[in-house]
Amino acid sequence: MKAALLNGLARVLLGGIWLLHWLPLPLLAALGSGLGWALFHFAGARRRVALRNIELCFPERNVAQRRALVREHFRWLARSLLERSLLWHASPERLRRLIRVEGDVQLAERTWKEQQRSTLWLVPHFLGVDVAGAAVQLHQRRPGVDIYAPQSNSVLDAALLKGRSRLGKDEFYRRQDGARAVVRAIKRGLAFFNPADMDFGPRDAAFVPFFSHPAATLLAPSRMARGLNMVVQPVVAEMLPGGQGYVVRFLDPWDDWPTDDPAADAAAMNAFIEAQIRRCPAQYLWVHKRFKTRPPGEPSLYD
Repeated sequence: MKAALLNGLARVLLGGIWLLHWLPLPLLAALGSGLGWALFHFAGARRRVALRNIELCFPERNVAQRRALVREHFRWLARSLLERSLLWHASPERLRRLIRVEGDVQLAERTWKEQQRSTLWLVPHFLGVDVAGAAVQLHQRRPGVDIYAPQSNSVLDAALLKGRSRLGKDEFYRRQDGARAVVRAIKRGLAFFNPADMDFGPRDAAFVPFFSHPAATLLAPSRMARGLNMVVQPVVAEMLPGGQGYVVRFLDPWDDWPTDDPAADAAAMNAFIEAQIRRCPAQYLWVHKRFKTRPPGEPSLYD
């Protein structure tokens, strides 16, 4: 009975998301900003996480400045939730008009064709990360591969997977399936869309600086790129104000990454992400407990 009720509510929610995609983006953006105001005031637990993250990462800002940044962050966060309706339902032609792509978007395809080397896209967790996924599918003739975290509700899980995969022939694997299927796909020439800057616990991670604090950071991207001889290209997505659309930047590939030191590579990756955050601080995923996993013996930073 409870499962049926939750599935029914999920279908109502998904119906509302479908209706939203008919709205012009400036109106959708305005609605998202209003929802963000409400979330800031009523989502107390996530607001406290974001405020703590900002306190840790921007200690030079006073309390009022940190609170203003988090308030702005919630407006972008709510916009990203509502504007997912476009990514899931808008026509490819409309998305191409809204998503401006900068840089060498064809690098992955060309590298495989000319060198038989797959590409690792390093994609920081900005709120437009799903826009970057849409841009990849819109502009790549070869499919890519991605890992996703399944949702507890089967209706929402199916909708999320369908929405993320509808624009191309990308392959998606659940995180708990392990890396073998992803490695096989990479060996077939698929580029790996890899948002690797979240706290997944201490397993296969090193504590390296992130805004001067030790953060559990995955070693797998470095090891995978080195072991499979991959080209590494950062991809950064930005949402534009006022419903002007989005920019997805395919940056120059890294010539000095990976090295034979995965921990040093993890630190270099964090330093790169820090620099990108400083360009656009309100759009990073601050409601995630980036410092949840602590070095042995150190107390929680969120209590």
